[in-house]
Order: sequence, then structure tokens, then C-alpha cells
Amino acid sequence: MIQGAGSNVGKSLLVAGLCRAYHLRGLKVMPFKPQNMSNNAAVTSDNGEIGRAQALQALAAGVLAHTDMNPVLLKPETDIGAQVIVRGKVLTTAKARDYARLKPQLLPAVLDSFERLRQTADLVLVEGAGSPAEINLRLGDIANMGFAEAADLPVILTGDIDRGGVIAQIVGTSAVLEPADRDRIKAFIINKFRGDVSLFDDGLDEITTRTGWASLGVVPWFNQAHKLPAEDVVEIGSTNCGDFKIAVPHLSRIANFDDLDPLRQEPGVSVQLVEPGMPLPGDAGLVLIPGTKSTIADLAFFRQQGWDIDLAAHIRRGGHVLGICGGYQMLGREIIDQSGIEGVPGRVQGLGHLDVVTEMLPEKNLRNVIATCLADQTSVTGYEIHIGTTTGNDCNRAWLAIGDRLEGAQSVNGRVQGSYLHGMFASDAFRQGYLQRLGISSSGLDYSAEIEATLNALAHHLETALDLDRILDLAG
Repeated sequence: MIQGAGSNVGKSLLVAGLCRAYHLRGLKVMPFKPQNMSNNAAVTSDNGEIGRAQALQALAAGVLAHTDMNPVLLKPETDIGAQVIVRGKVLTTAKARDYARLKPQLLPAVLDSFERLRQTADLVLVEGAGSPAEINLRLGDIANMGFAEAADLPVILTGDIDRGGVIAQIVGTSAVLEPADRDRIKAFIINKFRGDVSLFDDGLDEITTRTGWASLGVVPWFNQAHKLPAEDVVEIGSTNCGDFKIAVPHLSRIANFDDLDPLRQEPGVSVQLVEPGMPLPGDAGLVLIPGTKSTIADLAFFRQQGWDIDLAAHIRRGGHVLGICGGYQMLGREIIDQSGIEGVPGRVQGLGHLDVVTEMLPEKNLRNVIATCLADQTSVTGYEIHIGTTTGNDCNRAWLAIGDRLEGAQSVNGRVQGSYLHGMFASDAFRQGYLQRLGISSSGLDYSAEIEATLNALAHHLETALDLDRILDLAG
């Protein structure tokens, strides 16, 4: 189990790289994360949802993503509450205090999922969440040491030297842990080192002397990390490589923003994540309104920033708009939520740029799909992960088809479009055709090949930096 001395120390990327490295060695590898918190989810082969990081790790391991790889997924809906997904399906919505009482009941399901993976794999690589140093959360824990104890796993602790204070991160973790938890940690990794790693030799000795843990190595900064799908929106930032600007409002509950990843790698495109309080840029060619975990709340948030006024001006100037999932719902005339699925029951006026109405319904749509773009008949792979149905006159101008079913909507002039289909831009022919219709020349980017090449480079990076044989020995 790979745990972190803090949040965002690079656990997800390390596990992905190790999955690919051991896969290249000929082992059958499975990734696992007992509990994840993210609104960036992936639809699995068994029609459930897991964290995007575990889907990337499955790809790195050369296996299909499955709900057993992330049996508990928390999707924040408010600052104090989250939707609880167990084995890919919605269990409940709980506030943080209520979830603390629920966690012990979820441990059997978590262990069952882990055991199924372990029975089919040579190696299961487990990713922790946050840090075991958060000892106030140890009681009932299923994410870090609580799970490691229940599954009887050896632990490797990872520290992030790029933030500074990495010796204190690791030695401090040793200091606050109970002896039994401390004994589970067998070794440590220093991650994100810039420069000559030999300069930290004395630091490694200090950590080993103060903790008794062995060093598995120092991982230099991996410059290609930005090419891989990120789980946390703070990691994606903006790109400024091309003349055509795509503006993406940073919604408060932004979800499934992996839609942006292929666009960020297009050389003719700049993707600008517009932070709250900033206007939508007047020179944007496309405004892309992404998915959200809370459409109605983020619609109010959108208006609070004045983005509704900016969007109307963008459309008057002849700009293009694409809404995906929750962004699609916002673009319509009205959102009806009579059951109070997203809060107080009622009806909310939409932005009104598409002649459609969305009705929120309890059942979540979860499926991987293959669609066809009606403009050029290119194939589009993607996934749906949403609640609600959308109907109206502009749906008669659908621009995608899934089998015999029309998907999406567009305005009379075709400049405003919406769809429930996530992941569409990962399809090279579709993405290139879409951008060409916006006046951007095809780059010939093979997105899937780029991801594969980056994972292979990451595996080589870790083979060079770490003692992977020792990790196998620790795993037994």
C-alpha cells in the first residue's frame, strides 16, 4: 500500500507508473483505492463509477476498469456533504459527521472488493487517501491504516520534496502514529525531486536514522505528468500553446473535467480555466461549460460571477458554446427538480441559450457508449454519467447519435451546442473534425498513443529511480 505523508504528494501517479512498470515485467497487476473523494469519475466495464485516477491506473496495468478497484467513492455536493458511491452505485448522501459513523459499515464491502482483485492478480497496488498522519481520523478509518490493518498490508510512505519540509513530513508521520501503525510502514519514497538527487543523500540517512524505515529511492520530477489525466482540477491549470482560445469557467462543483485533457494537448488550442471572480475572456473562440456535481447550485454560482452576462456577449459576438452534461443542462430554458434531488424542490430558470428543458430524475445514467457525429459521420467513444432528461425543440437538431437514439441539442445557427456525452474529445477523428469546423487545422494528435507513451515513460522513470525488486519483496 502506497500512503502519503500529506495530500497531493503524487500517490496516484506513482501507483499508475508502478502498475505499468510491473505490467511490462509480465505481471498481472491490479490497482486499488479503498476510499476516494473526487468528482472526476470514470464509468467502468461493469457500468458503475470509480475515481478517474483508478481508471488511469487500470489502463496502465492493461486491465479493464472495474468498480472493485475503488469500492467507496465520495463525490462532494456541498462544503459539508457528499454523495456516497459503493461498488459503483449511489448508496446515500451524507454529511461528514454522518459519514464518519457510516465508514465502519463499509469496511466489509471494501475488503470483499480487495479480495476479489487479489485472487485474480499477481500484485495489487493499493493507494491511500490523504495521510495516515491525520490521526484524528484513525477511528473507523478505511482509507489508510485502518484498511492496511484489516487487509494486513505492508505500507510504503511517500513524501513530496517539492513542497519543502519533506524530512518533517516523514519523520513527523512516524512521531504521531501509534506503534502498530508505525510498524506497518516498511520503507519510504521521496517524490518530485528537482536537480541532483545525490544532494539529498544525507537527508535519506537522517530519515532512516530517525524512523528505522528503509529508503526505496528518490523520484525526480516527471516532466510529462501534465499529459496524463488529472484527478484534481487544481492540477490541470491552463495551457497557452495555440491561438484559438477555449474558455472553461471553473464551476464550484466541476466534475469529469477529463473532457479537457485532449484539448489541452492540441498545439493550436489554448485552454483557459477561468477562476471565480474573473470575466470570461472576450477573445475566446469557444466557451466550454463543463460538467458539475450540482447543476442548480453551480448555475447560481455561474450567475454570481457575472458569467451569464459574459456568455451572452460572447454569443452576440458570434462565439461558439459547448455545454457538457451539467453545462448542457444550464444552457436550457429551465431545470425542473420537483423531487428536490439537488436541494429545495422547484423550477429554476436556465441560461436560455438552448430551447430545451431538463427534468431531474432520481436514477443515474451510467454507461460507456459509441456515438456518431452527424456532421461528418466520425465515430465518438465516450460515457454518460448524469441524472435528468433533457427535451425540447433544439433536441430536434441533435448533433450526435447513439445507435438509433439522437443525442444532444444545438441552436438554430449551430453556434450553441450541448450533450451528455463525456470523453468525446479523446476520439481523434471527431476532435479534429470538431476543431476544423471552428477553423483550427488538424494536428494529427493520436491522443491514446500519447497516453500510452507517457505511461511507458513514467514506468521507465520509476524503474530507474526506485528499487522495484524490493517493493515486490515487501509485497511477498
